Amino acid sequence: MDSIINNLSNKSVDFVLKALAAIIILLVGFKIVNVIESKLKKPHKFSKLDVTVKSFVISFATISLKTLIVIVVLSIVGVPMASLVTVIGSCAVAIGLALQGGLSNIAGSLMIMIFKPFKVGDYISTNGIDGTVKAITMFYTTLTTIDNRIVQLPNGSLSNSNIINYSANPKRRIDIDLSVSYNSDIDKVKKVINDVISKQELILEDEEKFVRLRLHAESALVFTVRVWVKTKDYWNVYFDLMEQIKKEFDRNNIEIPYNQLDVHMIK
Repeated sequence: MDSIINNLSNKSVDFVLKALAAIIILLVGFKIVNVIESKLKKPHKFSKLDVTVKSFVISFATISLKTLIVIVVLSIVGVPMASLVTVIGSCAVAIGLALQGGLSNIAGSLMIMIFKPFKVGDYISTNGIDGTVKAITMFYTTLTTIDNRIVQLPNGSLSNSNIINYSANPKRRIDIDLSVSYNSDIDKVKKVINDVISKQELILEDEEKFVRLRLHAESALVFTVRVWVKTKDYWNVYFDLMEQIKKEFDRNNIEIPYNQLDVHMIK
C-alpha cells in the first residue's frame, strides 16, 4: 500500500512539475514571440522588403511560432508525439471542413501577394468601401477610411472582388462637366476655363488639357474639362478648379442654369 502511495505521489509531483514547466514555457514563449513580432514591425527592419510582403510574413511567422510552442508544451506534459500528430491531422481535416472560409482567406492572401492588385499604402475601392491599405495579414486586409474608420476585409472575398486602385499610377486625369446657359458665348466660356487652368501650378504642363463643348442638354450647354495631375494632388486640384471656375463665371456674368418650374394658374 505504501509503495502505491509513494508511486502516486511521485507521479503527482512529476506531473505538477511538468505542468508548471509547460505553463512557464507557454507564457514565456508567447511573450518572446510577441516581442519579436513588435520588433519586426518596426519601419527600419527589412526596409528593402515590400511592405505588403513584410506584413504577411510577420503574420505567418507569428502564428507558426505560437503553434510550435503549443506542440512543445503538449509534448512536455506527456502527450505522445505520435498520438499528437494523429490528433493534429484529424483536427486539421475537421477544422478545414468547418473553416473553409478561413482557408479561402489564406489562399486569397497568397493571391494578393503573388498578383499584387494593391499594396500597403495604396488607396483602393472595393465592394462599396474606400480606404487606404494599412495591413495585409494571413486572413484579413485592413483599410483606414478617409474619416478614420478601420475596416477589415476577408482576403478570400477580396481576392475575388472588383478592386479600383487609385494609387497604382503616378498620374490621374481629372474630368469635370460644367453646365452654362444657352445664352453664353462658347469661346468666352472656354477662355475663362483655360485661364483658371493656366493658374493651377499643380496641373501637369506636359499633358493634354481638354476644354470642349460636349453636350447640348435640355436646359444647358455642357462643357467637359480634362486635366492631368499627380495622383497625390488629385483632390486638391479638383476642389480648386470647382471653386475658381465658379468665381470666374460669376465675374464674367456666365450663368450656371438650374431647374425651374413655371406654374400657370387657371381662374
